[in-house]
Amino acid sequence: MKKRTPPQSLGISTAEELLCRWIGLDPDTIGTAAIQRAVATRMAAIGVESDSEYAALMAGDDGERDSLVEEVVVSESWFFRDSQVFEYVRSFAATLAGSLSRGPVRILSAPCASGEEPYSVAMALLGAGLVPEQFVIDAIDISRVSLERARQARYSANAFRNADASFRDRWFRRLGGGMVLDESVRSCVHFAWGNLLEDSFVTKSLSTGRAPYDIIFCRNLLIYLAPSPRGLMEDAIQRLLKPDGLLVLGAAEPPIMKGDWITAGSRSVFALRRGVPPAVAAPAMPVALAAPVPSAGVTPGIPSLEEVLRQAGDLANAGRHSEALRLCEAHQRRLGPAAELFFFMGVLHQSAGDLDRAEACFHKTLYLEASHEEALLSLALLAAQRGDAPMAEKYRQSSARVLSRKAPS
Repeated sequence: MKKRTPPQSLGISTAEELLCRWIGLDPDTIGTAAIQRAVATRMAAIGVESDSEYAALMAGDDGERDSLVEEVVVSESWFFRDSQVFEYVRSFAATLAGSLSRGPVRILSAPCASGEEPYSVAMALLGAGLVPEQFVIDAIDISRVSLERARQARYSANAFRNADASFRDRWFRRLGGGMVLDESVRSCVHFAWGNLLEDSFVTKSLSTGRAPYDIIFCRNLLIYLAPSPRGLMEDAIQRLLKPDGLLVLGAAEPPIMKGDWITAGSRSVFALRRGVPPAVAAPAMPVALAAPVPSAGVTPGIPSLEEVLRQAGDLANAGRHSEALRLCEAHQRRLGPAAELFFFMGVLHQSAGDLDRAEACFHKTLYLEASHEEALLSLALLAAQRGDAPMAEKYRQSSARVLSRKAPS
């Protein structure tokens, strides 16, 4: 038998390079030994003994590329992993779904592994009383094996790790040694092969109307990416997510995201929203509350509202919430109240877990701008978090009326 080239040779280094190019993998996150085992497994499977021959095969054969990817991807998940995340998403989506003019709530799960995450979202929304016409769930992954398992929707006990497994009795039936998901849930999720690092996926999603999304789940992916692919991934998320959308990440990932992002809900939700509203121009204020804004020639050096919001967003993104709040409060004292300023302060208080101050700021936002959709949405979410369903519904309906008036005729 021909003697094999040592594992440290061309096959391994080329595999690392190609995996980084294909799926953005940082080899250090799983280790060279794991990649070495994956390459050895594939070489044995197809009967190739030369590392250089396998390197050439990897570079030119899409089928072998996919097979190698299957050997290295981590696709472990379970239903309602981090249950508090799904509680928050349920409230967020139910509030958005109240507006007929907005259309269905659009949700992306990427990567979706074997379907546990997107199916959990579907069960949460159905359990909240939404009907399938009110939401769309797209689920993508680079593992064709995982996608096939997801479509089959048959799971072992390992997928049911939560202490509260009441959802299993409601949505699953036992078949042999596994549990099969009910068709009413399965039909809510659309699975497809996809790679967020490919620009063609993003442009096609936007051109076909699947995107932009109201909610994107991208959990435990960024931590495996090399710096350059991570930047591409962040850009893809920015393009695929609506300006007022919600980004759900893994527990270690919120600090990784660059740009104007701040914590949504409590820190245990591991979710982000954009830190600076897309339109930061100061809104019109009631005469009784509006303070005169001196001209630039009279008060040099005082930053504009736009500048303050950007600076506060940078501080919040760096985790310096107290400094961001002090900056906003100082600006309010100098130049008087503004709806966007109070709204941003409410988001900061909410991120810090101070729901009372958050609620007060959102109410002040509405006093200055009664049709502030995001403030109404935030109040609905706060009421839902406190278990006040009637008040949550009241704010939800108010938000729906605002959206209806804003919708083009």
